[in-house]
Amino acid sequence: MKFTIATTTAMIVTASAFAPSKQMTRSVTTSSLGSSSSDLNGWVPDETKFAFGLPGSLDPVPEFDPFGFADGADLVQMKNYREAETTHGRVAMLAFVGFIITEQPIEFHPLFQTGEKDIGPAIRHLDEVREVAPFFFELLALTIGAAEFGRALKGWENPSSVSDSGNVLKADYFPGDIGFDPLGLKPDDAEEFAAMSTKELQHGRLAMLAVAGFVAQELVDGKEIFVELGLAPDNFDPSSLPVKF
Repeated sequence: MKFTIATTTAMIVTASAFAPSKQMTRSVTTSSLGSSSSDLNGWVPDETKFAFGLPGSLDPVPEFDPFGFADGADLVQMKNYREAETTHGRVAMLAFVGFIITEQPIEFHPLFQTGEKDIGPAIRHLDEVREVAPFFFELLALTIGAAEFGRALKGWENPSSVSDSGNVLKADYFPGDIGFDPLGLKPDDAEEFAAMSTKELQHGRLAMLAVAGFVAQELVDGKEIFVELGLAPDNFDPSSLPVKF
């Protein structure tokens, strides 16, 4: 298990070293772009290409789809798959950072003070939050609800206007592009956007694997990630938390 955590962590740290493959850059058509392709960041859906030519295929294993989700999926379903993958990847990247900075030896808790108290592995932190700031959950629910409502307005068709399904993305919506770019990092060039989108997907995929490993590890023995790796002292006393299990 230690090897699994160490390997996954190393993969996350080094993921940015991967360069987009030729397969990925070929999948985006940049010539003769109309208004619809401009709305889609230069992506022109092509049913002859893997995943309709969406970015994300990367050497050394291009077109990686062992369970065949892309086979037989129409454009609507493929865009839904990519929207879900991108969103889950972003949440997992945030979760990965949350695990690392809130546990020993960093123990950075910006939302509440713990003083000298060691509140243990990240999977137990909400126990402490529920005890010291129970209103936080209501605020969290409202924040997530507002974010999801905005994402739905940006990318989804009005359910009343869709006859066969109420979960269809708009034709001019690129999966994951919700317009949130406070640092202005989104490239204007189609190929550069495809490269950045592929990097984001790769980081998100690795983060999903890493967080799954972190959660499994901490559920097994209740020890923090760096404690398990021998890089931090094991000072956590589970009996000090308000919720026992």
